[in-house]
Amino acid sequence: MGFDHPSHLQAVPDPGSAAAADPSAEASGTPGLTPPLQRGHSRGFITDVLVELGYVAEATVTAAIESGRTMGKPPEALLLTQGAINEEQLARATAERYGLDYVDLAVHGVDFAAASLFPLVLARRYIAVPVGYVDQQTLLVAAADPANVLAVDDIQMATGLEVRIAVTARSDVEGLLKRLGTMQSAAAEAIIEEEVQAEDAALAPVSEMQSGPEDAPVVKLVYSLLAQAVGEGASDIHFEPEEGELRIRFRIDGVLKEAAHVPKRLIGAVISRLKIMSELDIAEKRVPQDGRVSVSVEDRRIDLRVTTLPTQRGEGATIRILDESNSHRTLDELGMDGSARARFEDAFRQSYGAVLVTGPTGSGKSTTLYAALAELNDVSKKIITIEDPVEYRVDGVNQINVNRKAGLDFATGLRSILRADPDVVMVGEIRDSETARIAIEAALTGHMMLSTLHTNDAPGAIPRLSEMGIETFLTASAVDCVIAQRLARKLCPSCKRRTIIPVAVLGEAGVRAGADLEGYEPVGCPRCSHTGYRGRVGIYSAMSMSERLKELTIARAAEPEITGAAEAEGMLTLREDGVSKVRMGVTSLEEVLRVTA
Repeated sequence: MGFDHPSHLQAVPDPGSAAAADPSAEASGTPGLTPPLQRGHSRGFITDVLVELGYVAEATVTAAIESGRTMGKPPEALLLTQGAINEEQLARATAERYGLDYVDLAVHGVDFAAASLFPLVLARRYIAVPVGYVDQQTLLVAAADPANVLAVDDIQMATGLEVRIAVTARSDVEGLLKRLGTMQSAAAEAIIEEEVQAEDAALAPVSEMQSGPEDAPVVKLVYSLLAQAVGEGASDIHFEPEEGELRIRFRIDGVLKEAAHVPKRLIGAVISRLKIMSELDIAEKRVPQDGRVSVSVEDRRIDLRVTTLPTQRGEGATIRILDESNSHRTLDELGMDGSARARFEDAFRQSYGAVLVTGPTGSGKSTTLYAALAELNDVSKKIITIEDPVEYRVDGVNQINVNRKAGLDFATGLRSILRADPDVVMVGEIRDSETARIAIEAALTGHMMLSTLHTNDAPGAIPRLSEMGIETFLTASAVDCVIAQRLARKLCPSCKRRTIIPVAVLGEAGVRAGADLEGYEPVGCPRCSHTGYRGRVGIYSAMSMSERLKELTIARAAEPEITGAAEAEGMLTLREDGVSKVRMGVTSLEEVLRVTA
């Protein structure tokens, strides 16, 4: 028997009606909307539905009901606190209890024009927000509490439209509300004001643009994009001019995703705002420019490196986001463990020698070196770095920025550093033979030298130094350890699924295995934007320079021979270290194969 419930929850037709009989009218035809088993009918208590759906055992619910009576709390809230259910399960059960749709915002997406119809302050109060249109007269509203009559009444009054409620997890609504008022909503505001002031804006001189009011819509749009990117953990923002719009993409966990589109008429204003922020010449559009600026986003200091590019379709830009909170990662947080960790620490804790970190651009080499510097940073040691540019500021470390216009490059800076009585020297990158020679000589004369090199694996560093003109006997004497690394995406802990990887699949991937491997695979959920991944972890291969490897270096042995000898002495390849992290449930085999291909 159905139970009484608020009238606004009865807007959806019952099964058997014309609308219900038409599959095209059903919510199941819309991605991200899951219809209830019994539409339009209440089904008792939420706890009963949780049991019916198989989310929790009946005994657990009974215990929660008894505890709830004593504590004065709803039993479903206790189940959530205890971890017996998660927010998505509670939302799905709530939707079933009222006979409503469940909406997965990550799949359904959000119509920001619909969302902007309802004041954000009220949306935060009710934890309810419009996310799209059912038809021209009806809004689809995602709500954590579908029984809140005031929310529905206020949305109907504010918009003049009918409301159809769909249930979603509270954290998903709160996450959406946090993003609203940023990115797309700011773009909408900029468009409206731009249309009103189009004529004035077209005639505004450059000097006035530079001193424009801080609450200008384009300023809000740019800042909102930055806040959105930082909130989602993006490392880069790409502003790419297209035929009729400016496409904006974020690089999150090493993978690009589309974030927003800005109308063509605002492209110039957005790029000019980026130039003004980073003190670039807004009149120069023919050549690339580089700048830097620090901003505060949600009480966090964020450094931005801005690069503009004149493309065929107009001027674009790229922003590298340098979050200082990421500079204080420990080796544990980076995922370095086992033999690679032991070899790396043994090497950089020596009083002199060279430790090299190799890998492609964006593989986290600098972050690994910063983690080593954090271990070495002590009042008894003088640490000097020369970088291009200095990405993160570290207390207690003397950091020098390369300035080629002033004649300060890696080689000249390194010469001066060695006259300043350092104990530890970090060179951002060994790019040329002169820098390589000075670095190797410094490692042989009582300094601990940390640097990066562009090679695909650890053994490849030896022939690379030879190509730079370094004598093999110097390389053999100076280099203590070479680390190769990659960054792999971590599986989302909320949705990863256990799986068995057959030994045949491991063999095809070039992994030595004698049995099937128990691991995890990505699934996708709202917490990870349905990618199956959230965050990144390092994959490492560490080669210590043993006597045998020194002999092969001096003899100019081929790289495959050096690799074979290093593996015989216990060096794990990048893929083998990645598979160990698959076994631990940190990442997936698919991801390891992607980054180590």
